[in-house]
Amino acid sequence: MLRAIQRIIRNQNFKLTLELRCKFVFYIFLMKLLIAEDEISLQQSIVTYLEKDGNVCECASNYEEAIYKVSLYDYDLIILDINLVTGSGLEVLKQLKKEKKKAGVIIISANNSLSDKLEGLDLGADDYITKPFHLAELNSRIKAVLRRGKFGGDESIVFNEIRIDTRAKSAYIMDRPMTLTRKEYDLLLFFVTNKNRVLSKEIIAEHLWGDNSDLADNFDFIYVHINNLRKKLTSEGAKYIKTAYGSGYKFTEE
Repeated sequence: MLRAIQRIIRNQNFKLTLELRCKFVFYIFLMKLLIAEDEISLQQSIVTYLEKDGNVCECASNYEEAIYKVSLYDYDLIILDINLVTGSGLEVLKQLKKEKKKAGVIIISANNSLSDKLEGLDLGADDYITKPFHLAELNSRIKAVLRRGKFGGDESIVFNEIRIDTRAKSAYIMDRPMTLTRKEYDLLLFFVTNKNRVLSKEIIAEHLWGDNSDLADNFDFIYVHINNLRKKLTSEGAKYIKTAYGSGYKFTEE
């Protein structure tokens, strides 16, 4: 339903009112995940469980949709069914690696074949879990892959005066705890893990709001969140958020 509304909005060049935009941008997300699973009941169970942790989850229900999304968007992690209804998840994994995408990948499958496991891992998957599985176990594996990939296995990220505790989802400046909203915390984490890169407003919005970012007719609300974060970082930390005029923002000590 949401995607249908998005298509109508884009096709008719519809302009959302501020009130309507606000209804969509209140969502609070952390990591952006793709769930490529053709068993819809399982797919939705995974989405419901992971969104409770504050993640943004997008779905692909067949091979073609999975290929389309991994080619078009960047994700922190992809949960990939090896046997998608119209094609092989391994082919999606090959495409992912061909395009040098850096998303972590966890393969899920009803097939406990050792050869399938080895092929998936050899193609670059980070983990493999066999159906049926507990959602809590899947969540733990997701966190482990993200820690290894983004944080070098650590749960604490340090950038000069700034320290982020990814387990407690808290941040400190000069060892003083910061009082951040979840959106501000997510934004700070996104900046620190992408330091020295210019991030456009579109990329920031897409990462933090997922598909809902398409509903906004501009990204002025990004400025509001960044301005609030700068104030809470105080003069010690705010200096690292640089405005790249005409491009976006860059988190750097240069």
